[in-house]
Amino acid sequence: MQRSFKDYLTITLKGMAMGAADVVPGVSGGTIAFITGIYQELIATISGINLDLFTIWKEQGFKAMWREANGSFVIALLTGILISIFSLMRLTNYLLETHPILIWSFFFGLILASIWFVAKQIPKWDFKIVLALIIGAAVAVYIVTLPPMGANTDLWFLFLAGSIAVCAMILPGISGAFILVLLGAYKTVTEAAHDFDLKTLGVVALGAIVGLLSFSRLLKWLFDNYSSITLAVLTGFIAGSLNKIWPWKEVLESEQVGDKTIVLREASVWPGNFDGNPHVFSAIVLILAGFTLILILERVATQKPISENATNSNL
Repeated sequence: MQRSFKDYLTITLKGMAMGAADVVPGVSGGTIAFITGIYQELIATISGINLDLFTIWKEQGFKAMWREANGSFVIALLTGILISIFSLMRLTNYLLETHPILIWSFFFGLILASIWFVAKQIPKWDFKIVLALIIGAAVAVYIVTLPPMGANTDLWFLFLAGSIAVCAMILPGISGAFILVLLGAYKTVTEAAHDFDLKTLGVVALGAIVGLLSFSRLLKWLFDNYSSITLAVLTGFIAGSLNKIWPWKEVLESEQVGDKTIVLREASVWPGNFDGNPHVFSAIVLILAGFTLILILERVATQKPISENATNSNL
């Protein structure tokens, strides 16, 4: 499908939303991709990256290879993600430190609405669909309540951590950064980035590439063959992650990584039991604002469903 400049600008804005989510621990960029209607195209595009692209380049030219790889979509999306990460990371971290309840309330409303948004994509509900949703939710709840592992700096382990974390990043509801914390690799990776340890970063990046290409193929196969069940499991993942982004938290254990405090264990509490100002009224307003934003995004996507057409052309 031929896209206009405006279409690619829209994709870049969606990438910015994904990037903003990825810098928030506990919020997945995959959730935003699903909400904005580009998730299946993203999975199809990633899974389509293989050695056959070089054959197409050799036989038909770069333009044919670029079209087959959906390169313009990738560039537009990556541009938005990078813009957001480099421009909003400091702002997001500042707001999470100074106004955590209000920020988490907005994301809670956004994720709450996304459960409804994803679930309504399932055309027919039956026992298998409900069971798949329950299993997905149970797995997500289990993951977000796991205690973090001890630090491990072995290269094979960092390769594995990169593979698992990137899979979590493209799964709605599960944060890749949170997975790194659980695996005890977050401190190692952030210190490597700070010290420009290219060896460690290269191993993690290689693991991420292998995990991304492998897992995207699995997801594409699941969507092609078990679409409704896959959507139900993803709905469960998102629902199970709600406890992680509940606005009112009691920190049980934390760790200092440079000038940043990483929460290792925390417990959700009711606003009345929160030690400090619970900001209940403001939190409710922001929950509703996040919920409403999803309704607006859905209406925009319904008016111009470019992603659906593009997905069909790539599958």
